Amino acid sequence: MSATTPPPENSGRATPFQIFEDSFSILALSLMTVLPVIEMVSRQFRWPGIPGSAVVVQQLTLWIGMLGGMLASRSGRLLGLSSSGFLPESWIAPAKVFWGAALAAVSTCLAYASWVFVRTERESGSYLLPGLPKWTALAIMLVGFAVIAIRAVWNASANWKGRAIAALGLFIPALFGYVIPIGTLGVLPLSFALLTLATVLGLPIFAVFGGLALLLFWNSSTPVASVPVEMYRLVASPLLPSIPLFTLAGYFMVQGGATKRLLRVFTAIFSWIPGGLAIATVAICTVFTFAGSGLTILSLGGLLVPMLIKTRYPENFSIGLLTASGSLGLLFPTSIPAILYCVYSQTPLDRLFIGATLPELLMISSIAFVGIRMGIKSDAVREPFSWREASAAVWSAKWELALPVIMIVGLFGGFGTLTEAAALTAFCAFFVEVFVYRDLKLRDLRQVFVECATIVGGILLILGVALGFTNYLVDAEVPSRLIDWVQTHVQSKYLFLLLLNAALLVVGALMDIFAAILVVVPLLKPLAAAYHIDPVQMGVIFIANLELGYLHPPVGINLFLSAYRFKKPMGTIIWATLPFLLILAGTVLLITYVPWLTTGPLHWLGK
Repeated sequence: MSATTPPPENSGRATPFQIFEDSFSILALSLMTVLPVIEMVSRQFRWPGIPGSAVVVQQLTLWIGMLGGMLASRSGRLLGLSSSGFLPESWIAPAKVFWGAALAAVSTCLAYASWVFVRTERESGSYLLPGLPKWTALAIMLVGFAVIAIRAVWNASANWKGRAIAALGLFIPALFGYVIPIGTLGVLPLSFALLTLATVLGLPIFAVFGGLALLLFWNSSTPVASVPVEMYRLVASPLLPSIPLFTLAGYFMVQGGATKRLLRVFTAIFSWIPGGLAIATVAICTVFTFAGSGLTILSLGGLLVPMLIKTRYPENFSIGLLTASGSLGLLFPTSIPAILYCVYSQTPLDRLFIGATLPELLMISSIAFVGIRMGIKSDAVREPFSWREASAAVWSAKWELALPVIMIVGLFGGFGTLTEAAALTAFCAFFVEVFVYRDLKLRDLRQVFVECATIVGGILLILGVALGFTNYLVDAEVPSRLIDWVQTHVQSKYLFLLLLNAALLVVGALMDIFAAILVVVPLLKPLAAAYHIDPVQMGVIFIANLELGYLHPPVGINLFLSAYRFKKPMGTIIWATLPFLLILAGTVLLITYVPWLTTGPLHWLGK
């Protein structure tokens, strides 16, 4: 997958435009971190704070999304469903030219739509803040999509002939705008077929949903600016800025060496138990899931798998355990999927967090139990428990162990919003890793900021563009028609839940988790209400099923990450992960049919 491979090394000096991209990404993430912390502190001491800081942070989220998308296109890391690895080698280059042309076409159309949106806002004379016209913040959309379109052509091939062919995609939007009449017979099916082919060959996910939305809006004579308008509407969500901030906190901790200190803590606590190292592996991977499964597998894989093998765990089991553990923790409040689900389903984050606690512990415990069994079976090496080592390990990692406490107290203690809690977590992670432990050097911060912006930009692009597609489904009354059809054919709530799990498993196997949230949640929310399913339980079922999607072939991202990290064939990774996939599927069924696991804690706490 294009999102999972590291960026190519820059063989030459950065161009002025690349310096602009890097510098503004660093500045945007820095302001997003500092401004909410100032607001939180000012509120506690009844100071006036900074006027309009919340608006600035929301607009900076849009800038991070577009700048990150530009960075991802620069390094070839826009999230895609396929890497074309199944093709014969002689076909890979033509396939890249083909989907490069499709990416150029979609991005050019989105750039034009953004220009229309920017022009309209400029003519309206609206302001975000005194002295700050709204159109100046929106202009980054025009710049971002235009840059992605140009780079799509440049990266499509290493030779000028391939680039010239890909450049034809730049002119396709003009055909739909000025040449082909709306409703021309056969145009829409042919366009869908070509878009599907490009998707299979590697077209980035944001372009897939952008292309679908643009085609459907064109066919219904809806103004093309509807897509960037819906994308901008996403910025209004008060939860969205927390996504780049939690991701940044994770990068600070991983690059600062927190993984080694926390691994020492978990190893010291659990190493005397049969399967203790496996338990430690599950624990530390769960902790770092909020930084992304990619970081967990890529950064911890080289450390944990050799340790497991050295203590007599089978190699395939060790790889499967790490791969499965990389997606644990998605139900915790710092995980991006959990935050997004709350955004699109309008479920309070605190209710989802409370309701998901027992189901998450059940999933973690099931994987840890498998580790214990294998530890006993393979007679894995154990270390006697040492109070001295445990105390020293905890003391060494005390500041990093305090970070989750700071986040939870800041969020649920009434001290601030989710964005402010995320900013405080990122700021504390920065301070601890740079000035307390000093493992993260100031000279390394540029790489951390740029890498974080690249990953976040790829995600936010999908979210923003896919919202236009989702809005079309709502306007076309697809959710209401789906409810009528399902209720006509499925009367039993329990049969509906079973079919829901099967459908979500298919969705998780074929669709990226972020795209799935945007497309599927608006359809599921009214269905859950129709069958009297608690919204929190539906959220837990939904995220838990998509957690399986990280492990499920053909596009489970953890499978690709492990194959890349351990240099193993995909078949080997799938076979090693299969037992864990089946076990997690069993826990998902238990969560589905025992609603008390979700609703019980909510009743206890009066939520």
